[in-house]
Amino acid sequence: MNVLVVYAHPEPRSLNGSIKNFIVQRLEHAGHTVQVSDLYAMQWKSALDPQDNRSPTLGARFDPSLDSQQAFVNGTQSIDIEQEQNKLLWADTVILQFPLWWYSMPAILKGWVDRVYAYGFAYGVGEHSDTHWGDRFGEGLLAGKRAMLVVTAGGWSSHYEPRGINGPINDILFPIQHGILFYPGFDVLPPHVIYRTGKIDAAAFAKVCDELGQRLDTLWTTAPIAFRKQNAGDYCIPQLTLRPELAQGEAGFGIHVSHPDENKLSQHRVTVEQSDLMHAEQTR
Repeated sequence: MNVLVVYAHPEPRSLNGSIKNFIVQRLEHAGHTVQVSDLYAMQWKSALDPQDNRSPTLGARFDPSLDSQQAFVNGTQSIDIEQEQNKLLWADTVILQFPLWWYSMPAILKGWVDRVYAYGFAYGVGEHSDTHWGDRFGEGLLAGKRAMLVVTAGGWSSHYEPRGINGPINDILFPIQHGILFYPGFDVLPPHVIYRTGKIDAAAFAKVCDELGQRLDTLWTTAPIAFRKQNAGDYCIPQLTLRPELAQGEAGFGIHVSHPDENKLSQHRVTVEQSDLMHAEQTR
């Protein structure tokens, strides 16, 4: 398998640097091909700006989306953007590895997303109609590929539990997992989070590697998070709100993850609709 690791930490000798090295070694030892986008080492330009189009319309007002679309369609994107897009197309699985800084990813990694996720590549694709609202949230150019976050956090795991002061870790990571990875089509695996990073000594690091190694060994068999696909029937279109019979009385990020018992409800709805249709045909 081809694995792309997008890595964001400024210090190679850091815990994150050691984890990145372990990821590469473990995957290559298992026979996989690995590429690493080490954003700090690459001196990645974070800001999306007019320079990302090598042939902009002279004198035109800069529009981030339209300029991105023009550059993608015309083949005039900045070379570094094209290279990262090619890596994404090459990869079977993408791992985003980063420290949790201020409840999100480092700015350099967000800048990678802003620039690489071009209009026509990661968004702005697919038809818009009464039944289909673009190829996104489970569909898109990156559908069929897998993705996983490997995240380090300084706090205790209890700080990120449902009643923890920081809020649930799945809520904190939702904009990344659902909004950045699932949006263009990735099957998103549960995240691997390493807590209390300031307290990890040599013995603890061995445990970190053992637990992470188990996740890496099962990258292709682990069930992805059951995010609801936008165009699969769970949402009203074009309102893009969850159907009223699903997750009744609930709100928040969790409603966008389906539950096993809902499959029976969904199948029942389809059966009833088919039965109603057959009855209508028979009574004509």
